[in-house]
Amino acid sequence: MTVNLLDLDLEGLAVFCERLGEKRFRAVQLFRWIHQKGASQFDDMSDLAKSLREKLKGVACIQPMPVVSQNLSTDGTIKWLFDVGDGNAVESVFIPEDDRGTLCVSSQAGCAVGCRFCSTGHQGFSRNLTTGEIIAQLWFAEHFLRKHLKRDDRVISNVVMMGMGEPLQNYTELLPALRVMLDDHGYGLSRRRVTVSTSGVVPMMDRLSLDCPVALAVSLHAPNDLLRNQLVPLNLKYPLVELMEACQRYLLHAPRDFITFEYCMLDGVNDLDEHAHELIRLVRAYPGAWCKFNLIPFNPFPASGLHRSKPDRVMVFSRILSAAGITTTVRKTRGEDIDAACGQLAGDVKDRTRAVERMARQRTIPIQPFRHAATTTLKA
Repeated sequence: MTVNLLDLDLEGLAVFCERLGEKRFRAVQLFRWIHQKGASQFDDMSDLAKSLREKLKGVACIQPMPVVSQNLSTDGTIKWLFDVGDGNAVESVFIPEDDRGTLCVSSQAGCAVGCRFCSTGHQGFSRNLTTGEIIAQLWFAEHFLRKHLKRDDRVISNVVMMGMGEPLQNYTELLPALRVMLDDHGYGLSRRRVTVSTSGVVPMMDRLSLDCPVALAVSLHAPNDLLRNQLVPLNLKYPLVELMEACQRYLLHAPRDFITFEYCMLDGVNDLDEHAHELIRLVRAYPGAWCKFNLIPFNPFPASGLHRSKPDRVMVFSRILSAAGITTTVRKTRGEDIDAACGQLAGDVKDRTRAVERMARQRTIPIQPFRHAATTTLKA
């Protein structure tokens, strides 16, 4: 069976090379060609012996995911739709800023958590992505951007596992992907600049803290169990007291001295002054300045029945938290015009199944330059 080398972290690739009768240093060479140089053909790997290249052709491949579409927002955000087969697709989003380039990566096709304010969750769950499918999003985006921005240095400095899916419900495939992102022979990202976002899968938070502690963001969205049960159904299994204690345990290993709490602002639902004061009491039950809040504007979709909090309400809510000594930011919405903002990813993927199937029949998808138009959709 042919092995997709995007599925392997460096240790896995070393084992693979040893099985081929090759020394482990060949794995480092391969790893660099794949991830640092973006090679997809073994013939391009000029410092590998020809005999090894021929051997690899028979047992391995570097298989990216077909790109169905590419959209560019007026604010520079880029969204890609990738075909993962069987009529399923996932999306990744690149967010350029003055001091960094952030890629939002998906871990599942759909999501099983079913948060009420998230269109991805409303779509339902199809399947977990493989390690190779998680990494393929970064592999494609990094090397595509280098080419089209005419840059030799790294474009993506930050990765956030905040795309489609609950990353910690796909832990087995997530862990090697994180190791590839962090490896100096791969993408060389700092643990502080790789963030896993979770709705609160407590046992896997504990495992991540020991296996590969990266920055952690927790989708909180409510100050009490009664409300959070309605907004984030996973809370029924792991209520707030268990979640808060897991956050405290994670901090013992985390690369940062704080946990980020994401809080989607919903008009009249969780944005009242009393909710802000409840949040203060919740986090003050644990000593120290150990968390930050990121208030997120809700991105509406018809099936939610919810509305975005008004800007002045968000500001009042933010001031209450800040006055209590809690660092609080209000997330700037990016990519909203191309449905790339938080909670919008792949909300209409089901409507694009025919396009996905059509693209899947093609081995290559022409990628057009995106510099001339505000929105570009790639055609078959």
